[in-house]
Amino acid sequence: MKKIIIAIDGFSACGKSTTAKEVAKILGYRYIDSGAMYRAVTLYFLDHHISLTNPKEIQLALDEIKISFKVNAKGKTETFLNNLNVEKEIRDMRVSEFVSQVSTLAVVRHAMVDQQRRMGKERSIVMDGRDIGTVVFPEAELKVFLTADILVRAFRRQKELLDRDEMIDIDTIVGNLLKRDEIDSTRQESPLRKAAGATEIDTTAITIDEEVDEVVRLAVGKMLTKKK
Repeated sequence: MKKIIIAIDGFSACGKSTTAKEVAKILGYRYIDSGAMYRAVTLYFLDHHISLTNPKEIQLALDEIKISFKVNAKGKTETFLNNLNVEKEIRDMRVSEFVSQVSTLAVVRHAMVDQQRRMGKERSIVMDGRDIGTVVFPEAELKVFLTADILVRAFRRQKELLDRDEMIDIDTIVGNLLKRDEIDSTRQESPLRKAAGATEIDTTAITIDEEVDEVVRLAVGKMLTKKK
C-alpha cells in the first residue's frame, strides 16, 4: 500500500490525539502531535515570562525552542522541549488557559508549520491539530474533522486531568473549552475550520475504539486507491 499523510483536525477534547496515536500505531505510521508543539511553546513562554506584545522577544524565544517527539518504553509518544521531557507539564491547566493566545500569533504558527512540514516530508505520518488539513498539509490524502457535544468534551477533559491528579470543576473546563473554541475559530491566522474534502466524524456517542476503526478504514481505502 502507498504511503499517505493523515490529517486529523477538530475541537479540543474530541479525541484527536488519542485517535491519531492509535491510528499511527495500527498503520505503523509516525505520530506527530501539533497541539503539543504549541503547548510546548506556551510552556516556554510562561516559564521565561515572554511578553506576547513584544515581537522581538517572541522571535528570540522561538529561535531558542527545539521541539521533538520520542517514543517511551511503553510505546507512548512524549513531547520534548529543548531535550527535556515536558509531556506532563504541557497538559497542565495553566498551559491550557494560555495556549490559544500563543497559537494566534502569526510568527508562532509560521515557526511551527515549518517544523511540521519538515516532519512530514517522508509521508507515512498521522498529525492532529486545528489547521493540519487546511494549512500544514492541504494535500493530505486523508483529512478528518472531529466534533462532539461540549459537555461530553468537558467530562473527557476532566477525566484526563483527574488521571494526572488535577481536580478542576466542570464549569471551569466548559468555560475554558468554549473560550478556546472562540479564539481558535475566529483568529486571523489559520482559524479552526473543516478542510475541503474532510470527512466529519461526530464523536459524541461513539467510543475511541469506534473512532479509531473508522479513521483506519478511511485510511486503508486511501492507501489502496492512491496512485503511484
